[in-house]
Amino acid sequence: MSNSTPNRFETASSGSTTPGPLGGTTADAAATTMTATAQATPLTDAVVRSSSLPHRQYRGAETTATFSNPSDELAALLNSVGVYSLGWRRFLRCTGEDRVRWLNGMVTNFVSGLEENTGCYAFVLNAQGRIQGDLDVYRRADSLWLETDTSQVETLTAFLDHYIIMDDVALDLQPQWTAIGVAGPHAAAKTIKAGLPVPSSPLHISEVTWQGRRVVTVAAHCPLVPRYEIWLEQEYVSDLWNALTDAGAVPCGAESVEQLRILEGTPAYSVDITGKDLPQETNQMRALHFTKGCYLGQEIVERIHSRGNVHRVLTGFVLADANVSPGTPLLADGKAVGEITSITRVVLPKTGERVVALGSIRREALERGLALMAGETVANPSPLPFDFIGEAVQP
Repeated sequence: MSNSTPNRFETASSGSTTPGPLGGTTADAAATTMTATAQATPLTDAVVRSSSLPHRQYRGAETTATFSNPSDELAALLNSVGVYSLGWRRFLRCTGEDRVRWLNGMVTNFVSGLEENTGCYAFVLNAQGRIQGDLDVYRRADSLWLETDTSQVETLTAFLDHYIIMDDVALDLQPQWTAIGVAGPHAAAKTIKAGLPVPSSPLHISEVTWQGRRVVTVAAHCPLVPRYEIWLEQEYVSDLWNALTDAGAVPCGAESVEQLRILEGTPAYSVDITGKDLPQETNQMRALHFTKGCYLGQEIVERIHSRGNVHRVLTGFVLADANVSPGTPLLADGKAVGEITSITRVVLPKTGERVVALGSIRREALERGLALMAGETVANPSPLPFDFIGEAVQP
């Protein structure tokens, strides 16, 4: 392969794949190597195992950690446009005459109220109102499409399937489908340049034929910068990646995508949200609909809603240093009042280096303004998305 075509994946005549220069990334000694415990994303499979690109497990799948370095990639996501694998997302297709009524009774958001080609974010609860998983739901003409992480797709599918009793409903995993993400102020322009339309409203989708292939584009939720998902069959993922990088999108790995997630304050299930949590404790009110009617766990959600508060809440923290790990207790007057769940160190163009985290904390400690420590490190609460991030995003 010629070095004149950086950031491309090309398929060798034997059917294997070889990587292009991809920004000249060198292997990080601390990077996670490919393992047998998690399946590689389809895009990661486009890079041979001997590639110098570092890999890591992310949300249940093996994926590329970085293409250049996380700071440059994060800068692209915030100020221009980055493209990244979403191969750690999985798809379920829900069919049958009862699909809308049944799923509306299984999740916290209003599936019955969705128009065709629109979606919503929702939780799946047990009877005690505890969160069993989260997903995006999209209504198509003949089906509902459910999108969730690889790390929870099996348990979530089994949980939902348990409640298909006398209903005309079928849940089928769509292993042939994968996705690529595009994010940043110029994301729409570069996606259009690559030959794809972009929906104008969040959680709206468009299906098109791109180079003779069926492709779905989604305007995804993101509180900081425009973000789009492109769904397509796995065998074409390299072609789409090449089209987007040729259009000017900067290749980004899981580390910068994770940094963006934390900066925007979007919790990840099994990381910031667990099966012990109640919906209102996550601060993700976009997942809840309070007039939709009955669903599993609704009684608990309504009881909390009527009382007006919860004892714990997810929020952001700016830390004095990075000597903290997920699970570190948050202390007030030496007593545990919460814990850190996600943490990252970011370098931003105007604000410099910051250590930011997500964590769960008792509401009274937050409201009383108590001095907080994460272990031995000062932790200052911050609204989400982080209130300083606007300084780092160029108009």
